Amino acid sequence: MDPLPGGGETAADKGGRLVQTSAPFEYERATSVDGALALLERHGPEARLVAGGHSLLPMMKLRLAAPEFLIDINDLTDLDYIRLDGDDITIGAMTRHAALLASPLLAEHYPIFGDAERVIADPIVRNRGTIGGSVCQADPSEDLSAVASALGATMVIRSRDGSRTVSAREFHTGPYETVVGPAEILVELRVPIRPGAGSAYEKLDRRAGDWAIAAGCFVCLDGGGVVTDVGVGLTAVGAPHFCCPGAEAILRGHEASDENLVAAAAEAARCTRPQTDQRGPADYKRHLAGELSKRALRRSVARARGEAP
Repeated sequence: MDPLPGGGETAADKGGRLVQTSAPFEYERATSVDGALALLERHGPEARLVAGGHSLLPMMKLRLAAPEFLIDINDLTDLDYIRLDGDDITIGAMTRHAALLASPLLAEHYPIFGDAERVIADPIVRNRGTIGGSVCQADPSEDLSAVASALGATMVIRSRDGSRTVSAREFHTGPYETVVGPAEILVELRVPIRPGAGSAYEKLDRRAGDWAIAAGCFVCLDGGGVVTDVGVGLTAVGAPHFCCPGAEAILRGHEASDENLVAAAAEAARCTRPQTDQRGPADYKRHLAGELSKRALRRSVARARGEAP
């Protein structure tokens, strides 16, 4: 048998064909957040949560991940919501992608969510995958991580000792790594409402589900067309924390002229650290980051002005 990356081996089916199988694991279904936290504490760092499973299960089949214990959290329906809470929009971590796409509340305040969700994978993934699973996977090409970073979202993390909050820009510590501890669960994302904000997401992929380069932005304007607040998110190009503060600084406090938007997009390209691979050379990816940032910024400004749907 051929060895797999995690040290295991492939298996053969009855027809003698090689198939991929995960390492052995135990399974239990949690019925509450407290119950899931108790299971995480009991089984330690080798336990993993599973909801949609579209990222974790393929990694387990390839032995890139080999948790000893899976905790199914699909019964945690109290974490499935999109609602107003004061000046914030709150999104439960068990909210499915399809719900984000269909939400009139998000469409009203932040169409960037709808833009991003339309180009995330396919309907099967969007119907089962959760926003919590997406951002906690911490894939460098994760769309919603770039959206959360651009919007300055706050992540609410819960343990048996209580809750703590972390900025989306401090949530990811590296590829496939977050600040969520072994006995903690991400329970909610909070996005501040910015009246009059325009937002947009631009993505270029060769096929659905590809590790595609994308840029997401929001822009707030005052009555004179000056940028009062702005966020620029980037994915799949090595931008630290999925964002580019330098590009935001070029726009904040200045007129939303096309010249300034182009300058900010150029800075977004400069802040990236892409790698040459089978999806293209680094220079090409850097160029795309700048071009997509420019398109997203232009569309965000047009939406903030009421000039675009």
